[in-house]
Amino acid sequence: MRFIIMNGAGNRFGVFDARQDPAFDLSPETVQAIAKKGGPMGSAGADQIIIMRAPKSGGDVFMDIFNADGAQVEACGNASRCIPWLVMNETDKQNIRLETNVAILETIRTGAFEIAVDMGMPGLDWQDIPLAEYMDTRVIDVKVGPIDNPVLSRPGAVSMGNPHCVFFVDEIEGLAVDKIGPMIEFHPLFPKQCNVGFAKVQDINSIRLRVWERGAGLTKACGTGACAALVAAHRQGRTGRQAHIIMDGGALFIHWRESDNHVIMSGPVELEQDGEFSPI
Repeated sequence: MRFIIMNGAGNRFGVFDARQDPAFDLSPETVQAIAKKGGPMGSAGADQIIIMRAPKSGGDVFMDIFNADGAQVEACGNASRCIPWLVMNETDKQNIRLETNVAILETIRTGAFEIAVDMGMPGLDWQDIPLAEYMDTRVIDVKVGPIDNPVLSRPGAVSMGNPHCVFFVDEIEGLAVDKIGPMIEFHPLFPKQCNVGFAKVQDINSIRLRVWERGAGLTKACGTGACAALVAAHRQGRTGRQAHIIMDGGALFIHWRESDNHVIMSGPVELEQDGEFSPI
């Protein structure tokens, strides 16, 4: 099976084109085998595996998304730039409507290797995330460390089609993201688990972000995580409605538009190489 290796700001995907083969599918075990480090995706492995399908609801292309652990998920911001870029290059279109299992996203080319995506309105109700119980998602009751002296506390919760919990920190580079991330990912407050962001507000227009992704672990970039970080930061009065989000693999520009409350994500696309996988 041949596929394409792409990344968006360092967030890596294996992309399978099944637009002419509606029966094509990948089992969780096959996804894991493709995505594993040192496997068909190379030493770095993949954060997600994407299947391109024929559109179902009047869009230009449909996208199925699988995390590295084999679980199918609702959204992937960086892939939401990469897949439209492929279709734009095939068709010379400058605008592509991307279908997912939860939304139809409007995308536009803003440069040779730059795409902007309208990610829609963030979900801010506790049931949108979802949480296991009612809380004001502006600041939720989750702590890391001793109850009377927590290391981290007062995160915001946001849904960008998938669940996010965003902590604001003073020190980020030495933070034990690989230890804290899974603790929060599987916290009982999140019945569908969650993506965990660790954000340091550098100034009103700039956020340094690291993300522990649900089902993928620590990644170089997370598009929906960048959107969630900006929304959570603005709701807590830490930033304005737009900022550069600087992650380990690169930067995205996020604008939470006041006119309609839609979140616009802009960032890079990179086509790395072809890949091949031989199922056993």
